[in-house]
Amino acid sequence: MFHSSDPRATLGAAPKASAKAASEFAGAEYARFYAQEPQEQGDFGRTWYARGQNFIVGHSEMAAGGVLARQGQVDEYCIIIPDAATRVQVKTPSEAIDIPGFSIVFVPPGDSTVTVATGGRIALLFSTQSADLNAKCSNAASYATRHPNLPPFQPWPEPPAGWRVRHYSLEIKGEQGRFGRIFRCTTLMVNFLDPRVGLRDITKLSPHHHDDFEQGSYVIDGAFVHDIRWPWTPDMNVWREDQHELLAAPSLTVIPPPSIHTSRSVLPGFNQMIDIFSPPRVDFSEKPGWVLNADDYPMPAKA
Repeated sequence: MFHSSDPRATLGAAPKASAKAASEFAGAEYARFYAQEPQEQGDFGRTWYARGQNFIVGHSEMAAGGVLARQGQVDEYCIIIPDAATRVQVKTPSEAIDIPGFSIVFVPPGDSTVTVATGGRIALLFSTQSADLNAKCSNAASYATRHPNLPPFQPWPEPPAGWRVRHYSLEIKGEQGRFGRIFRCTTLMVNFLDPRVGLRDITKLSPHHHDDFEQGSYVIDGAFVHDIRWPWTPDMNVWREDQHELLAAPSLTVIPPPSIHTSRSVLPGFNQMIDIFSPPRVDFSEKPGWVLNADDYPMPAKA
């Protein structure tokens, strides 16, 4: 249930017939990158990996001139450049594009390199169709068995104008009735949420659930408590205790369906979180004006 001031209060409810009652549940996943050793490190910098059922987050702290490369990448991936001072070049066999800071980038399948000229932090988001990256994730063992309540991954349609590097500024002002800054590609939806300065008002929280998709909550500044509650079923053996987990930056929480959840900033100052979904969400995509690059990436015909 959303507070009346939350734009998501206008989302339509899922059709009753589409929501099958869950009889088993997965736990939430918590990756505290600041408390773990990176999965990759070298002259380029350091990278930590963690995953959900359908998506991977790579958090990289890059040295000046550091390069990350993908060869034979199976599908489209995303780069988030959260700081205005960071300069990145993305190169594919057909183009080399200089990307300013505070941008989001979608990179086509195939070979590509990402060079961070200035050094700095970036995030790389992938689908879990990349087996080599799945194996690097700190929580890979959690997904040795597929998590319940999630349909098989299906990518969305290819961009009508063809594959190329596409980048968009995150310097977009909020708008009444719009939720965050949402972008999508064929494999992912990213919501660069409006930051919270100081503690969230606990009388205006937004507990809600998703029937059949995970949510990745990637904290890049400040700290958040994620409050998560699983529904009760007739079988008490599958019940789970409520969780109220504190995660600082950088970190990833993966929230499984159909758990009820909300998040609250808990530090004075600047708190920034990014929500990640794979594949893109239909309900957000159906809201006029919410997906800021919707003209570049069509919805599925049967959505």
